[in-house]
Amino acid sequence: MLAGDPAGPEPDPARLEALVVRLRTVEQQRDAWQTRCEGLAGERDQEREAVQRLRASGSYRLGRTLVTFVRDPLHSSPRLLRRLVHRVRRHVPAPPKRSSAAPALPTHLYVAIGLRLPALRSFVLALRRRLLVEPDHRAVVLTDDPGFSLLRKSALVIEYLPDRQTWHRHRPDRPWDGVLADRLARLSREHAAVQVIFIDPEHPPTLADLLRQYDTTMPVQRSLQQS
Repeated sequence: MLAGDPAGPEPDPARLEALVVRLRTVEQQRDAWQTRCEGLAGERDQEREAVQRLRASGSYRLGRTLVTFVRDPLHSSPRLLRRLVHRVRRHVPAPPKRSSAAPALPTHLYVAIGLRLPALRSFVLALRRRLLVEPDHRAVVLTDDPGFSLLRKSALVIEYLPDRQTWHRHRPDRPWDGVLADRLARLSREHAAVQVIFIDPEHPPTLADLLRQYDTTMPVQRSLQQS
């Protein structure tokens, strides 16, 4: 480089690509934590409503009256004693109502390895429409396309794994197939997946296909081919 040349050294393309992959992975992890926090906030609101219903129940008020009387029976007011006797004689405390929360939906893990962004977008939209028609499970999609961040608004959980070529350039010491197997095992544990469905990158299912009974016994070798 000449002394008067204002341009700096050319950036290393491999390093830039590694930084981009790392950034997208961090963004994906952030979205996963945000989804978990939203679920915990929903549980907190349900517990808060249960506490409010309990405090408004007759059983709770009777318990407070009994506690006040036991703490200081000699100085309890006559009005408190009459109320206590009246509640003990005539009130049959009913058990507090428990919130009838809907059972959690089972999770299906869709392995969409090898789908480029247009095909991945079509599959994700079809899967989202299928769940709107028949919301019988929760969907988690594993993709190796770095443009997955454009699909965050699909209301599905999108997990990312770098594709085989990218992984081999940065980590040739660790086989990609082993990384994929470890990632599938970890995602299955984290999301309690009851089914792992491999999507054929050459023929991804349409909405009509998803509405039918999906066959999860397709060969793994065919579904994991890289374009």
